Amino acid sequence: MIDLLAIMAHPDDAELLCGGTLIRAADQGYRTGILDLTVGEAGTLGSADIRTLEAQRSAEILGLTVRRNAGLPDAALENTPAARATVAAILRELRPRVVILHGDSARHPDHRAARELGRDACFVAGLSRAPIPGEAFRPHKILYALSFVEPSAHSKPTFVVDITDQMDRKLQAIGAFESQFSGKTWAGDVFGSEQRSLADQIRVHCAHYGSLIRRPYGEPFYTRETMAVEDVVALDVRSM
Repeated sequence: MIDLLAIMAHPDDAELLCGGTLIRAADQGYRTGILDLTVGEAGTLGSADIRTLEAQRSAEILGLTVRRNAGLPDAALENTPAARATVAAILRELRPRVVILHGDSARHPDHRAARELGRDACFVAGLSRAPIPGEAFRPHKILYALSFVEPSAHSKPTFVVDITDQMDRKLQAIGAFESQFSGKTWAGDVFGSEQRSLADQIRVHCAHYGSLIRRPYGEPFYTRETMAVEDVVALDVRSM
């Protein structure tokens, strides 16, 4: 059983979008994992074998309990019944309480497909009569990662996770993907500029979200449902 599982389109997506949150959860004693839906075999850089090795190295840095790959086609990811069944079977096996998915407005079509595929698989996994291996199970909470997405109706985070103590390890985990990021000043949805390294771009982005909660670094998330508050007197982050 896994406490927190990131379901992402490609190896390295989780590191960029929620790597600090995964490390923080592991630091807190939770069992964490990543389900990469594809191997990234259609990418311009590297190869399936290289990216698999890089993902394994990153998993060690992140402190993951498990890292799995669904073996779905890169650059052709679709939210089909067969794909949902594949992901739902893994969800029934790992039984995560919380799942992190891609946010809205992702540039890569696989990211958009992965978001809807992941959400629908979470639902299908809970249908007891669905022809899927394993005992019916449905995660308690679905979170959407907002890092490095263009502004949308959900651009304001529901909450930000403080990753100040995890920031350096997040960058180390990203750096494990040398085939994708070595020597880069931008990559994927991290548009950046020629004046800063990729690591600097990521630090600046995380510093912005950290500033929203008055901390050095943070990762933003939103939920489609309204969050409950137990104690309004203890709410953090000053309003003025």
